[in-house]
Amino acid sequence: MKPVRWGVLGAAKFAREHMAPAIHAAAGAELAALATSDPAKADGFRAFCPGLQLHSSYDALLADPSIDAVYVPLPNHLHVEWTLKALAAGKHVLTEKPIALRAAEIDQIIAARDASGLLAAEAFMIVHHPQWQRAKEWLAEGKIGQLRHVDAAFSYNNAAEPGNIRNRPDTGGGSLRDIGVYTLGSMRFVTGAEPVDVAARVIIDAEVEVFADVNAMMQGPTGRFTYRSMTSMRLANRQEVVFQGDKGMIRLGSAPFNANVHDVAEAELHLPGQRVITDRFPTDNHYKLQVEAFGRSIRTGAAYPCPLEFVRGTQAMMDRALDTAQEIAL
Repeated sequence: MKPVRWGVLGAAKFAREHMAPAIHAAAGAELAALATSDPAKADGFRAFCPGLQLHSSYDALLADPSIDAVYVPLPNHLHVEWTLKALAAGKHVLTEKPIALRAAEIDQIIAARDASGLLAAEAFMIVHHPQWQRAKEWLAEGKIGQLRHVDAAFSYNNAAEPGNIRNRPDTGGGSLRDIGVYTLGSMRFVTGAEPVDVAARVIIDAEVEVFADVNAMMQGPTGRFTYRSMTSMRLANRQEVVFQGDKGMIRLGSAPFNANVHDVAEAELHLPGQRVITDRFPTDNHYKLQVEAFGRSIRTGAAYPCPLEFVRGTQAMMDRALDTAQEIAL
């Protein structure tokens, strides 16, 4: 099949280090163009993709008829605007998470997607990784019995970077908006559950939420279970998700969200008698798998594994947590 020709809007560090190399390496994809007003920022991209075409503005890239799809790694508050502009320009679009700051904003993206016949998606890459697919399979197969509780944690410390977009209220900062999509979205992906009620406690620093403790009662296909999520931008690095049943437990604790970057990706199945089955995935790149899935959907019409309707559900849960959050001080 003809490869999907990709353009990247902005020379973000994350795009340079992860997504652009993944597009370049993905089967059925071609990294073709980059939009940046600073040509010097293209050097890191051209180090692995020498033939990359440069555009001096985002609009110029969107006007390029040779580009099929765009990747949007811009700050959170710009995601909706440039996703809609990409669709209006006739481009398929993959936008970094969160694709919007409120669930209602995703409705207009869904409407634009449907009207255009193009593919628009949030770059929620973990659903493409086999460690998460394995956890979903184990749960569905009843390996841990009746699911009773899920707890998830994701933290890092960027207190020394006050200018970081994650520490700024004007750019959609906050721990939930940055990494809550992982703790909430991964639980929803594996369980297929939706919240019955949601409560949260948060810590605010310089007008930005830097710690969020979210508790919920969830309703899944096989019944109710309790859920707890902790996200923070003021704690030491931690990544862990545990699905606890009445007969066993599934744990993703080495690198559930930064597979093979934070640590080796693995899924653990804890069974009675202290028996543990561990499946490791040392070579799978979820960014590359995501790009390949996106390309298959474009070229073959295959259903995309993480549609905007799923993304909206995660954002709606996050909205409920932020809207009802109680501010605390430690």
